[in-house]
Amino acid sequence: MIFLRFFALFDKKLYIATVALMFISLVVVYSLSLFATVHFDASEFVFFRKQVISVLISLFLLTFVGHMNPYRVFTPLGKSLFFGFFLAIIVMLFLPSSLVTEVLGAKRWIRFGPLSIAPTEFLKYGFVFFIAWVLSNKYEQLHNTKSAFKQTIILFPTFLVLLFATAIIAIGQKDLGQVVVLFGLLMILLFLVGISKNFFITMILAGISGFIVLIKIAPHRIDRIKGWWAGIQDGILSILPSSIADSLRVTDRVASLNVKNSIDAINNGGVFGQGLGNGQFKLGYLSEVHTDFVLSGLSEELGYIGLVAIVSLLFYIVYRIFDIANKLDDLKEKLFAYGVGIVISLEFLINAYGVSGLIPIKGIAVPMLSYGGSQLMATSLGIAMVLMLSRKENI
Repeated sequence: MIFLRFFALFDKKLYIATVALMFISLVVVYSLSLFATVHFDASEFVFFRKQVISVLISLFLLTFVGHMNPYRVFTPLGKSLFFGFFLAIIVMLFLPSSLVTEVLGAKRWIRFGPLSIAPTEFLKYGFVFFIAWVLSNKYEQLHNTKSAFKQTIILFPTFLVLLFATAIIAIGQKDLGQVVVLFGLLMILLFLVGISKNFFITMILAGISGFIVLIKIAPHRIDRIKGWWAGIQDGILSILPSSIADSLRVTDRVASLNVKNSIDAINNGGVFGQGLGNGQFKLGYLSEVHTDFVLSGLSEELGYIGLVAIVSLLFYIVYRIFDIANKLDDLKEKLFAYGVGIVISLEFLINAYGVSGLIPIKGIAVPMLSYGGSQLMATSLGIAMVLMLSRKENI
């Protein structure tokens, strides 16, 4: 009876599905990280052990936060998540190298002894709350005017905050992928609250212009786009006049090998896969196969059937989140729940499109499936807050 009462407090289907995906990630990380452990001359369990710790912490967050009283905790927790981690990404720029892990000039992780945390992963869900909070407070004002200019004025402080965060994340941390997720989140939530069409189109055009600028000022992003184009150009250029095709052709194909190998790994898996642990492309042909290219590694080992099953579980989680959102009456809470589902969906789609060659690789992990403690714990915290809101029917 106590066990049943425990699950009756919140949406048990969402809880069980999330826990199941956490434990699937342990199997995935162990299988796909074996070559990396050999390459770094480390124990075969080094990534697995770290993922176990992350899963245990995430399970605690999911359970503990999910059982909190939404009337008392939701808003203070959301504000703390936003302001706390917004401050963290600013402070991180000025911390010494002894406290910050720096990769290629990008400061993305703060070290706490043997542990490292990526504040941006948590800030995403803080932004979900911040945007939901602002849009719910400004809802009446936005709907009392159809003027795109007046709507811009109403939301101008919000845009300033987003612009400042974009500068830190895209320039200071060299992480354009997270900016794409935040911008996509904002656009979808603006659409859901019924923003005017002119304002929406203006925002889209401004966002595209901003991304072009951010790409042009960063040579590594241009190289990444060239590498992606080199991998897909043949089929497209073959239908164009030779004079145009020659001007668009990229001859350096080294950067496209990862995408090519990713597609080959997917094709090599076929319908039923090579068997768990039997993948060949994870043996040095795909970099970060247990993080960025986890879907490719899974496709090779488990085939289309295994991949569809795991992805279906991920989207069942999103479905449950949206179902909870639909039942909430408070606009701020409703938008937050929708936002959590949107972030998870966008991250999956960006990763899936990248490893299949449809868009350039963005370095976005698959939520709750890829190796990485920060993304796993942050996503669990976001889902836990949705679980907390689902308790309202039982309080």
